[in-house]
Amino acid sequence: MTSASPGPVDVAEPLLSLSAITKRFGSFTAISDVSLDLRPGEIHCILGENGAGKSTLCNLIFGVHQPDSGAMRYRGAPFHPSNPADSLSQGIAMVHQHFSLVPDLTVVDNVLLGRQSGILDRKACAAELEKLADDYGLPLDPFAKIQNISVGERQRVEIVKCLIRDPSLFVLDEPTAVLLPDEISALLNVCRRVASSGRAVVLVTHKLAEIKKIADRVSVLRAGRIVTTSDRPAEDIDMLVRAMIQGNVEQLDTSAASVLGIKPVIHVGHDQTVAKTKVEALQIDGLTVKDHQGVTRLDNFTLTVDRGEIVGVAGVEGNGQSELTAVLAGMVLPTEGRIHLGSVELTARSPREITAAGVGIVPEDRHTVGSVTGMSVSENIYLNRLDEFTRFGFLNRSALQQEASVLMQRFDVRARGPSSLFSSLSGGNQQKAVLARELTLRNLSCLVAAQPTRGLDVGAVAAVYSHIRGASDRGVAVLLVSSELDELLTVADRIVVLYRGRIMGSCRADPAQRELIGAMMAGQHQ
Repeated sequence: MTSASPGPVDVAEPLLSLSAITKRFGSFTAISDVSLDLRPGEIHCILGENGAGKSTLCNLIFGVHQPDSGAMRYRGAPFHPSNPADSLSQGIAMVHQHFSLVPDLTVVDNVLLGRQSGILDRKACAAELEKLADDYGLPLDPFAKIQNISVGERQRVEIVKCLIRDPSLFVLDEPTAVLLPDEISALLNVCRRVASSGRAVVLVTHKLAEIKKIADRVSVLRAGRIVTTSDRPAEDIDMLVRAMIQGNVEQLDTSAASVLGIKPVIHVGHDQTVAKTKVEALQIDGLTVKDHQGVTRLDNFTLTVDRGEIVGVAGVEGNGQSELTAVLAGMVLPTEGRIHLGSVELTARSPREITAAGVGIVPEDRHTVGSVTGMSVSENIYLNRLDEFTRFGFLNRSALQQEASVLMQRFDVRARGPSSLFSSLSGGNQQKAVLARELTLRNLSCLVAAQPTRGLDVGAVAAVYSHIRGASDRGVAVLLVSSELDELLTVADRIVVLYRGRIMGSCRADPAQRELIGAMMAGQHQ
């Protein structure tokens, strides 16, 4: 394994020190007067709402951005990385919140990027990669193309890309948001092993269960400032949440609390005892999808979702969920089967036609297929309705931004303004903007939401499910795909389980059914 570590570290001194760091983007201050010590042998977690400055802080450490004021010292010497290559050469590696992979290259080629020049020894790298993935419980096919693997597998590639460099400082910006429970556990074990070897780990996470399990120290960022630090995070969870959201944990939604590992006091979950008139909305009949190699990814999927019903789709990621939502969004043609919304057939319709029929789509990859990051926030929020603001071929930007501002306030989309680039938003705020667009379709009658709370903070999780429940209460049929079983059990009325592309069974969404659902997720028929 190639080592970027220049030698032993004096454990009495911080590995990296930040002193009064400030970073501005125009008139917006993203990081303000932040001082922080990262110690060898320590896992330091950064907690904060979406848009609090966590990613900016990580990017300053990794050399993506340079501070406007303040100083950094690394291994006792002044540290001024001008770009990520500087940080990498000195033993700092980072897993970014958004993927930095080349889709049409293989896993091994992506790992080799920036590491070798001239003739690439793919076979040797593949062997090294397989051993590393084996050691850390992060299996990968070295010769699979990135575009053909799941979102969770892509995150594993990002993590292994860093581990293969044997970093002295390992920075992870929300790495567990797209991982399965077993993968999360394996990654946390990786973090502990890295820290135990005398290195430092910075972990940005929204999941308090992870903090309880792994954190040695936790710092809370709010509005770009560190508002508190705890040396006893497992004991100070409630205090840390209050500091993060500037409020009380008793106000948290049940589903938000379950994701984050807090026991809520007030339960405002979906009232599953209310009798609903069953009127079929979404009908999926025998949907089958085969990939370009002829492998069946979705096998005879048949399901009906009633108006006002929330149906959760559970299963280990990679068992047909992505193919299901892609077909429903009109992005992949089914091999067999039919889709109807009421009396309207949507089989093989284009995304535009599906939207026009009243289907809102919240995709699992908001960056690639859920937005146009080079356009403004207002343009993305009204991406499917820009014609409403167009006359004689000209876009009325003033009216567009005025209307977008209303939705930004309603859905708590935090940005410098509606004219800001979508790419400038934090991941959570991007997700809320996509949700705002899809939930405000004029004729919305069905919502297909894939991993809608992935990577969101506690307040955003509560807001997302409040909006989804509100849509359901208005009679919208909701198909909710999530790898978070606790969320499905809290929010859904009914759960179906996918295994290798087939429905293994279904049951009502009740915590008492957890064992049954787990068995179905493992491939046992109901």
